[in-house]
Formats: sequence, structure tokens, C-alpha cells
Amino acid sequence: MHILLTNDDGIRAVGLRALYAEMVRSGHRVSVVAPMTEQSAVGHSVTFLTPLRVKEVVETGFEGKGVFGTPVDCVKLALTTLLDSPPDLILSGINNGANVGVDILYSGTVSAATEGALAGFPALAVSIDTFDPQDLGEQAVFVRKFIDRGAWKHAPEKCVLNLNFPRISIEDCKGLRVCAQTGAVYRDGYEVREDPRGRPYYWLQGEIPPEDVAPGTDRELLTQGYITLTPLVFDFTHWKFLQDLTEIVARG
Repeated sequence: MHILLTNDDGIRAVGLRALYAEMVRSGHRVSVVAPMTEQSAVGHSVTFLTPLRVKEVVETGFEGKGVFGTPVDCVKLALTTLLDSPPDLILSGINNGANVGVDILYSGTVSAATEGALAGFPALAVSIDTFDPQDLGEQAVFVRKFIDRGAWKHAPEKCVLNLNFPRISIEDCKGLRVCAQTGAVYRDGYEVREDPRGRPYYWLQGEIPPEDVAPGTDRELLTQGYITLTPLVFDFTHWKFLQDLTEIVARG
């Protein structure tokens, strides 16, 4: 199977390297097209005001193409220009930090998978609920087994599968749960600091309030120690309000 592997943490990230090693070891063909530098929380950003440059990254046991751009740039460039044949699956991750709830709108990892899905390819985004992973080998094995079982082949067109690992070992996980995305959003705030010249700057902080998280959704289950799997579809039309709005506008 031909896998297009990308991420938003950069081509040297622990999660991407773990997936690459495991997929190659199991006999899959892996084409890496990933950002040269970290692109976390850039969402579905696309570069079109400046040219994109690509660097070949060849190391012992690894090779790929590093793009000086966003995760979505990587997928667009790969599918249209860099790959010599279409991939069977687009795999994005393993991301540092969970992508649950509203995270999917900010995440470059999910956006890379989404770009692939919008282009008509099966897509899987993978994340872990820690920002400092040291070794993601066992998570990569889990992903490889999940891919080999083929559940992703049954996903509807333009659907992204969003897989999240808790911050514990696979052995300690409670299992895999298919679940809905939480509707809870972040409670944001900024810490105000001063630079050495006394000028203020602002550092974003925030959390999803636990009391706002609905039972059985991705954030709650991940916190409880489950691996979560959520099918995502990017249709932002508010269908319930559509007819009412049509009538309101018609009345003037």
C-alpha cells in the first residue's frame, strides 16, 4: 500500500518518524511530504503569496521531502506535483497534543488529512494527548494494525478519521472507542509578560472546561484512558436553521 505521510510538527518530529519506521518495516511504501519546521495550529492555511521550496531529507533509515510551507501545502503539492503515483491513504501525525473538540479547526495535522479527504483520498489523522512524547513506537504499531484491518476503507467520501491516544502506554489503555466530537470550546486567556525592554507581550493559555464536556465524547473518553476514533465531516451548513433563515430573509 502507498501511504502519503505528513504532519504539522515538522519532518523531524518523533511521531512522524515512528510512523515512517513502522509502516516501512511492515512493507508499505511511504512517501513523506511534511513541513520543514513546526506548523502547529496553522489550521487549513495555504501559501499563495510566496513560492514554496522543497528540501530532500535523506538520513540513515529515513527519506522524505521537507516543504517550507504549511501542512495543507504539503498535501496539495504532494498530490499534484511531487508524487509519481496517487497514494492509497493519507496519514497525518502522530501529532504532539490531542486533537479533540474544537482543536480540529486549529490543527494543522487534521487539516492535512482534511485536504486529502477533500481531494477524494482516504485520510487518517493521529494525535497523542501529550506535548512531549519521547517514544511513540507502540502507538505507531497500533496505527499500523488499525490500517491493516482496513476499517478506513469503509469511510464515506470526504470523511476524515480522527484517532487520538491518551498519554499513557498502550498496555494501560482501556481500549478503542468510536465516539463523537465534544462540542465544548476553550476558555481562553492571555498571560501578560514583559520583554527585557519593558514592553508587554501576550502568551495564549486556555483549556476546555471539564464541566462543559459531554459524556461519551472524545475529550472525556481520552481523559479516562481510552483511544478515541471519530469520523469527521466538514459540512458547516446549519441545516436546521437554513429554512428558517430563508423565510426570514424572504420577509425582508
